Amino acid sequence: MRLAASKYLLWVLLCGFYVGRLEAQCPKRPDAGTVVHNPLNLIPENGVLSAQFVMGRSVDDFGYTHYCYNYRGPNGVVEAPTIRLNPGDHLTLDIVNRIQDDNPMKMTMPATSGKTCGDGGDMTISATNVHYHGLNIPPKCHQDDIIHTLIQPGTAGFKYNIDIPSKQLPGLYWYHPHVHGFTEFQVNGGAAGALIVEGMEKYHPEVAGLTEKVLIIRQQYLVPWIPGPYQLTLNYQTAALPFPPPVIEMKPGEKQFWRVANATLQDFMPLQVQVNGVPQPLELIALDGYPLAQPRMQDTILVPPAGRAEFIVQAPPPNTVAIFYTDVYSTGPTGNPDLQQRLAAIALTDKADSAPMPKASAIVPIDNPTTAELMQQPITATRKIYFSEQFGGTNGPIQFYITVDGQPQKVFDPEEKPVITTKVGAIEDWVIENRALETHAFHIHQIHFRVLEVDGKPVDNHDLRDTIEIPFWEGKGPYHSVKVRMDFRDPNTAGMFVFHCHILLHEDLGMMHKLLVEP
Repeated sequence: MRLAASKYLLWVLLCGFYVGRLEAQCPKRPDAGTVVHNPLNLIPENGVLSAQFVMGRSVDDFGYTHYCYNYRGPNGVVEAPTIRLNPGDHLTLDIVNRIQDDNPMKMTMPATSGKTCGDGGDMTISATNVHYHGLNIPPKCHQDDIIHTLIQPGTAGFKYNIDIPSKQLPGLYWYHPHVHGFTEFQVNGGAAGALIVEGMEKYHPEVAGLTEKVLIIRQQYLVPWIPGPYQLTLNYQTAALPFPPPVIEMKPGEKQFWRVANATLQDFMPLQVQVNGVPQPLELIALDGYPLAQPRMQDTILVPPAGRAEFIVQAPPPNTVAIFYTDVYSTGPTGNPDLQQRLAAIALTDKADSAPMPKASAIVPIDNPTTAELMQQPITATRKIYFSEQFGGTNGPIQFYITVDGQPQKVFDPEEKPVITTKVGAIEDWVIENRALETHAFHIHQIHFRVLEVDGKPVDNHDLRDTIEIPFWEGKGPYHSVKVRMDFRDPNTAGMFVFHCHILLHEDLGMMHKLLVEP
């Protein structure tokens, strides 16, 4: 009996070691040219969703380094499942870091001294954390703090406990690592997934009953910081030539509700659905997780890096060539070229997957500050923020800045004091200007902002966004700008968080600063 027990114990230990090693590796990603399927859904029970993700790392046969959120489901390990929650739900997410510490690039950055959350230690290429992009949750330890939270490899892990606000509007959000200096590496490796707050059909019954497609566009360079050829992928399936395209199946005559996240490192994507080369009308429902006041028809939807768009697509006529496509976008003289590229082929079939949106049991007005109501509130401060770059001769930009007008240009320092201090209850107007020769993407954590003006002219649609493009300066004439209204009235905004460019190399090189909202 003692020998048998010893053998059993050894078997358990070996199995545990094997499973741990397996979960430290990224799963095989889909073959090129196959049908695109939605990621696995994680669904709450009785208002609570509890799950564990293991952060893994591996290198594929082509030399690409993959980073992955592994989840052990009923059919084995899957990568980056979709977290689905309702307003008022609670999320408990355990993150275990099993990145194999065999990376030859032993780069480190000093961690924030004093207050830490998680394991502490240095910010390295193997440390991780999670940012819940777009959710209006507090910037606090175990919720959405990315300044002090570090999860080191080989430790017991870290638990996020998050209450989804009861007034969180339904839509597509996403999660990704956010360790300063190394965000690009892990997102480049594929560590990103969708988070959906349910209920869009209650606000826009146009989507009720439609088949839902959750489509995540990722981007991977062989070496992140070296410009050159890269892969765009759709739900981890390579979309780049010469590989055959991913296939999105639709039933003849049907409409589908596509929820698209731009989880690339830097690409600005004018998305289209083309039939025989002609862009088709798309019914835009939501941007950056927030339903529009009214749906609107567009044949091109520009989605900056980190942005999201949710829209209705009509199936193409029979015997036509239909593709999901990103058009060319000019990012300026010093920007990276964003080229035309097909993302998927659209195929008609009677056997297409069906993942229908719920029926709308009741229509709910959008519970969000209206433009008229927000316009009537007194403005507590006005600010100008601007992007700029420092050049190094023929080598192009070597330093990236985001600066509060009147303050000195400086790169982000984990030890820095906040460059902006405000209070819960404040309503501020910010003009965000681009003085650089390349387009930048402005993102702020914890809140959405209402777009008021572009280049000094009022906009027709005062959309709520969390990420927005600001075009490059042409070298003469006025700088391009957006004017936005920042609403800090939600008590969840209290605390320290950041704003930055969501071109991830720029963020990692210091195009980011702290903002403090005092209670």
